[in-house]
Amino acid sequence: MRKATDITLVRENLRLVKQLYPALAQRDLRSLRDLTRAHSLSVSQGEILCIDGKWYVTHAGLLRIALRARCFGIRTALQDRQSDPLASRWVFRATVFKSRCSKGFVGYGDADPSNTSPLVRGCEMRVAETRAVNRAEELGSFSPPQKPPAAGPHSNGYAGTNGSSNGQPRLRDQLCLLIRQHNLDPTLVKAYAADFCGTETLREASRDLVESFVTELAATAKKNRDALVCKLNSYAHPTEANP
Repeated sequence: MRKATDITLVRENLRLVKQLYPALAQRDLRSLRDLTRAHSLSVSQGEILCIDGKWYVTHAGLLRIALRARCFGIRTALQDRQSDPLASRWVFRATVFKSRCSKGFVGYGDADPSNTSPLVRGCEMRVAETRAVNRAEELGSFSPPQKPPAAGPHSNGYAGTNGSSNGQPRLRDQLCLLIRQHNLDPTLVKAYAADFCGTETLREASRDLVESFVTELAATAKKNRDALVCKLNSYAHPTEANP
């Protein structure tokens, strides 16, 4: 039954997009066919859009996928300390709950003029929130149920990054690797991390915030290391002259 329904939906989507976007190439139609088969989304319901020859799943489409994945609820919160309204930089935290008793899957999203299209200029806040929700939904959709690790009596956000039960590098190791790989000043990186997480020291930050910072640092270092170095230098304290 599901296969027959998907075939019908593929035909309906292809028929409609040929009317809406007559200039589409065959490869674009194949991409739409694959997207429809993978997620069973409808063009007529506004769940898929074509922008500049690329297919995008709309918020309605994401909600449809979340509903199929038995998403019980979504909560978003603006991260005030990490956001900078004057620079149009926004950071959101989203939590997706798969059941009434679920602890939720947490995802972070950020947006500013440097990582968004000019087409959405002025809408960075909404983009950041959408990215956070998307990330949390991805975690909820693809992460198997896991038993949370037991916290030690003196554990905190950064100290809690030492352990790893899924074979992935520890967050502390990832951070050290990034510092060595891009030849960064570790003291300035820690100061930047604390500011990013909104805490006095990095050790006081939660694991989620540290993970978000590591992701941000890796992306920025890869995209523009010089800009990152300038950012880090802003955390350097000038040596006071002796009287």
